[in-house]
Amino acid sequence: MQQRRTIGLLFGGRSAEHEVSKLSAANVLRALDPERYDIVLIGIDRNGRWLLCDNGNGAGRGASSLEIAEGAPAVSLLPGGDGEMIVLDGKTSSRTLHLDAVVPVLHGPNGEDGTVQGLLQLANIPFVGSGVMGSAAGMDKDVAKRLLRDAGIPVVPFVTITRSTSLDYRSAVDALGTSDLFIKPANMGSSVGVARATNAEEFAKACANALRYDTKVLAEKCIARAREIECSVLEDASGDVRASPLGEIVPASSHGFYSYDAKYIDADGALLRIPAELSEEHAQAIQRLAVETFKALSCEAMARVDFFVDPNREETLFVNEVNTLPGFTAISMYPKLWEAGGLPTRELMDILLDHAFARHEHRNALALV
Repeated sequence: MQQRRTIGLLFGGRSAEHEVSKLSAANVLRALDPERYDIVLIGIDRNGRWLLCDNGNGAGRGASSLEIAEGAPAVSLLPGGDGEMIVLDGKTSSRTLHLDAVVPVLHGPNGEDGTVQGLLQLANIPFVGSGVMGSAAGMDKDVAKRLLRDAGIPVVPFVTITRSTSLDYRSAVDALGTSDLFIKPANMGSSVGVARATNAEEFAKACANALRYDTKVLAEKCIARAREIECSVLEDASGDVRASPLGEIVPASSHGFYSYDAKYIDADGALLRIPAELSEEHAQAIQRLAVETFKALSCEAMARVDFFVDPNREETLFVNEVNTLPGFTAISMYPKLWEAGGLPTRELMDILLDHAFARHEHRNALALV
């Protein structure tokens, strides 16, 4: 009989993607096999406090979103504690819980960027997803694009802007060779803070808004009428890395691009076409490039790699971005693409947890001196 494992499901967080995380975590909870795993829900509130949530969490496995209750007991993982977690039931009383692994279902800063991954490594507990390096490199679009460019992988032309090294619209246009630009925070996902700019006024407004979310933003060349193709990448416990069937996102004309509203608010915001309508040869080329991208950024376990494809020339494509903790909502591309490839989300989660345990065992076997 297989040993039952206690899994900490970590959700919420301080980023602008807090609500998306709660949606993703509810779907992951439904996918985790109750015959194999005991689930401990750990919500991170908007102030960054880790709180022990009720396992039922309202409607439990039937809920569309998990919630973080006011007054829930605070929890903290012990550094070097091999999964021991202190539960503060009051000002003077405490107890401990043991976790066998953690599934961080966190999107954006303070969750997807290597910070939580570093904490989990210090606690010496297995966890799902990339480690510190892959998480940090994948999260920072500026760093990711420079690493991919150096590896010979095509990326959308871009320039980087900070408060101290500001760039005006004309300079950005001259550098990128187009007056049609996209402005986006370097460390954010779910299209938060992303805007299109075609003149100086729009550019200034978009940069100011993006700098609300990050200290560094990117101005990218708009690839006119580009097809948005996505590929899910998965690494198993043996280290084998494979790519899913491809999907295409067709944003509604009312949105213009795949914005936050199109993803999560407007039910008709975009059409998800699975599989993408591509020639077999071109689809295989994109899948190979997705795996190359995954390896170039030191990703582990999983990532979703997003591409822009020229609508007139299939061979012209760019890596747009990489998500090391992609959305796991009921309509998110990462699980849907694997389902299209014959891998249900329940089996997908088993593979990801098996990878987490195998990696943890390997790391702890490394020589320290």
